[in-house]
Amino acid sequence: MDFGLFNLLQHRDRSTSPQQVIEEALEHTRLAEELGFSRVWFAEHHFSNYSLCPSPMILCTQAAAMTTRIRIGSAVLILPLHEPARVIAEIALVDVLSGGRLDVGVGSGYQHYEFERLGADISRNKQAFNEMLDMIELGLSQATFSYKGEFFEQLQTAINVRPVQKPRPPIWIAGGDPNSHRRCARDGYIPFISGGIDGPDRIKKMREQVERCYVEEGKDPATVPLGVLRFVCVSDDQSIIDRYVDGARFQKRIAMSLRHRRESMVDDYMVDEAPFPNEPSLDEIARNIVVGNAQIVAERLCQEIELYGPRHMSLYFAVGDLPSKAAMESMAQFATKVVPMIEAHFGKPLAEICDVPMPSQTIQAAAE
Repeated sequence: MDFGLFNLLQHRDRSTSPQQVIEEALEHTRLAEELGFSRVWFAEHHFSNYSLCPSPMILCTQAAAMTTRIRIGSAVLILPLHEPARVIAEIALVDVLSGGRLDVGVGSGYQHYEFERLGADISRNKQAFNEMLDMIELGLSQATFSYKGEFFEQLQTAINVRPVQKPRPPIWIAGGDPNSHRRCARDGYIPFISGGIDGPDRIKKMREQVERCYVEEGKDPATVPLGVLRFVCVSDDQSIIDRYVDGARFQKRIAMSLRHRRESMVDDYMVDEAPFPNEPSLDEIARNIVVGNAQIVAERLCQEIELYGPRHMSLYFAVGDLPSKAAMESMAQFATKVVPMIEAHFGKPLAEICDVPMPSQTIQAAAE
């Protein structure tokens, strides 16, 4: 298995500028490579402080320019908000610019607020998502392609910049939709699920759903290359942990407001933070997510790895208004203290834990 860094780029503190939030995310990306993390991910959201990243492909390109080894991905491209042929061409271009390090995380979206402002119909997002995924597969794997569906039609087209990874960059599908999980099983995509502020038992149930979908498609459930997104904070300072837990609650509050159309904007793009129905207490959230000193975090993660067997775990280190310095110190403690404890617990290197094979890609060398 391996660990990655997830960048949502939330903006909570008005004394911090959007430029600073973006620069800090890139600084965290540089540090992630130095510390040996395997992947870095950038989200996509629009028009609110939930995320200041309207284009993960642009940030992936910048991250590729300032790193050499770490894999770089979108988590996720909200496909129904895009024009298919342009997305396909941009995926291929970023794969070239990164030297074949791109992972393509995709999703169907859930925030009414951004769909309405981009002229997209969220009531049909699942159907549009599936058609776009069909087109991405065709456009990246064939020299030319055409398509005619209910939502999209594409004349015979050649994507003139071809991806370096063959047959295409890995595709990760986010969310809990069983239809998407069945598609992962059929087409060799990677299921990517989020634990949110819930505990590991919920992730285990989602893993079981994924496994049922694999069985329905005639695939061995033991071969699921599961990706999991998790809140993690490593610190010896209780005040930092408390601030992190509060930031995780902030993130959930904003997400729930935007999901259920309860958003109230304060002045501009800042969503008014408000409790949501059946909101857990901060103590409950702290018990559900993974926070504490290095020993506590290592013990918790060993239990979770044994419970639901992730192939990849992408970790939130920066949430809410947690200072960048605290997030970076958490990353450093994770890499230098937590990872060795996990390896010692399992008696093997990290790469040999939950070593389910990923879908294979080859890198095509540049022509002389």
